[in-house]
Amino acid sequence: MPFLELNDIRIYYEISGPENAPVLLLSNSLGTNLSMWDPQMDSFSEDFRVLRYDSRGHGRSTATTGPYKIDQLAEDVLGVLDKLSIQQVHFCGLSMGGMIGMSLSLRVPQRIRKLVLCSTAPKIGSPEIWNTRIETVQKSGMGAVVDGVLERWFTPQFRANCPAAIEHTRAMLLDTGVVGYAATCAAIRDYDAREAIGKVKTPTLILSGAHDPVTPPKDGHFMAERIRGSQYKELPAAHLSNIEAAEAFTMELSSFLRA
Repeated sequence: MPFLELNDIRIYYEISGPENAPVLLLSNSLGTNLSMWDPQMDSFSEDFRVLRYDSRGHGRSTATTGPYKIDQLAEDVLGVLDKLSIQQVHFCGLSMGGMIGMSLSLRVPQRIRKLVLCSTAPKIGSPEIWNTRIETVQKSGMGAVVDGVLERWFTPQFRANCPAAIEHTRAMLLDTGVVGYAATCAAIRDYDAREAIGKVKTPTLILSGAHDPVTPPKDGHFMAERIRGSQYKELPAAHLSNIEAAEAFTMELSSFLRA
């Protein structure tokens, strides 16, 4: 299995697509792993060298002790790119992955060709929400939060009509260890780029889910109004728009990257 040894962590990654194509890096959300991007892989792998990885504390990557920081998770990405001798990528991140993309574009803009921010915001939730979540999983495990997470991530209609996608997502959540999940909750809790987001100069596409209760469209508009030249699109989905509105998501992202 492909692992990269960084300073204090092993990162699991997969790479596919034409060797000489532009690299597209996909960054997962809290509580998922790189398989969340499966709906996009056939399309993206035709025109891009697709690099996806399990964030620290998720999937097959190491769960170090927390709390984590978003900038720390961004450093993990840079470590992966450096180990693979990749100088520049298109970056697409959803929710927490979007925050990582913001950090990278603010700190090392020369490494990011184009940025796609999906179902994300420069500040997500309140400290009280995240502290309660951390306390719950540490006390009772991932099973105590999984149903509530799925309700926020997908619309009732999608949950009723697409049980296979729901069960795959449930499995990803339950497979996420408490240590990594709680440490990453802390990273999201403590990140606030609302003042800095206007300094992003990278060509940016913002994708919001029209029915997303976690990062609603107002969060997407907030970023679009501040990132000069950015494009904003709204998809018929809740939070995990790449799964619920997979075809529209793939089309919008592909069109933006190929332009």
